[in-house]
Amino acid sequence: MRKRWVVALLSGLSLLGVAGSSTAAEDSRPADDGPVVVGHRGAPGYRPEHTLASYELAFRQGVNWVDVDLVPTKDGQLVARHEPEIGGTTDVARHPEFASRKTTKVIDGVSMTGWFTEDFTLAELKTLRATERIPDVRPNNTIYNGLWQIPTYQEVLDLTQRLGRELHRTLGTYPEVKHSTYFSSIGNPTEEKLVDILNRNGLNKKDAPVVIQSFEVSNLQALSKQVRVPLLQLTSAAGAPADFVAKGDKRTYADLVTPAGLKEVATYADYLGPDKSQIIPLDAAGNLTAPTSLVRDAHQAGLKVAPYTFRNENNFLPANLRSSADKTRYGNIFAEESAFLATGIDGFFADQPDTALLSVSGS
Repeated sequence: MRKRWVVALLSGLSLLGVAGSSTAAEDSRPADDGPVVVGHRGAPGYRPEHTLASYELAFRQGVNWVDVDLVPTKDGQLVARHEPEIGGTTDVARHPEFASRKTTKVIDGVSMTGWFTEDFTLAELKTLRATERIPDVRPNNTIYNGLWQIPTYQEVLDLTQRLGRELHRTLGTYPEVKHSTYFSSIGNPTEEKLVDILNRNGLNKKDAPVVIQSFEVSNLQALSKQVRVPLLQLTSAAGAPADFVAKGDKRTYADLVTPAGLKEVATYADYLGPDKSQIIPLDAAGNLTAPTSLVRDAHQAGLKVAPYTFRNENNFLPANLRSSADKTRYGNIFAEESAFLATGIDGFFADQPDTALLSVSGS
């Protein structure tokens, strides 16, 4: 089945029908008849993350979906950045005109120092250029520093539409609402802006190629009443949702992934996006152990499961699957991804979409 799924994916599916299209495929979604590979922030193993170049490469490598982290600007635009702090992903520090914007903020209980998207207008952000976030692990990506701007979500959707026509298959996005409680607390909430963009692009409908994600719960519960697209509840291996903490709710992510917690998640979400260690933990030596019951429990609750994040470099692999002590070199990613596919997951997020697709195909 996995091989048939990849052959169908690579040979092309239906034409993308976003805003303005009159094709018969207007209401279709990517075919999900096998484990689905989501390009995590595009293809950041090869290009700086959350750039149009990263997203385009992911689609051209064969995935039908890309993950897009969303944060707002000062003037209410949604841009693609992993965090609102952009000192580590742009050249903002080299812009003397923005030196006074450097500040320290506490976001979800964590102190961060740097420059933040909510303190810049979109026009100001467009004067910056993206840089590689982890140059010590991906030094080859640094040759692309300075080539691309910070994209808006609208620009990502426009790219997805254009490439869908060119590649003759349906393409879509997994937008993630970042730090919902924090942005709401400063009067710059993300959710209403996201709903507006979906409405303007004709994407707020059941068959639209969109899956909305969040690590928080209450915002997804509210969105379940405002949008018709699927929702994905992200969970972490430690800690608790920021909205729970803010409200004094003592539940943690561990509570969300119990059988009872999963049944509650299934009342508002369609997918579970756990940290991969919640599915197959590591032992004290850093090696994979036996799988937990999470995938089975989630399926019994009616949820599809798509863990994060799979990366080829030794730095991110289980100890016994590393090829050497060099954290920049590739290890045995196929063994890791195969172990997770054997648990019955419905898809996963990967930084190198091309090798992830090979794992799914069984090649």
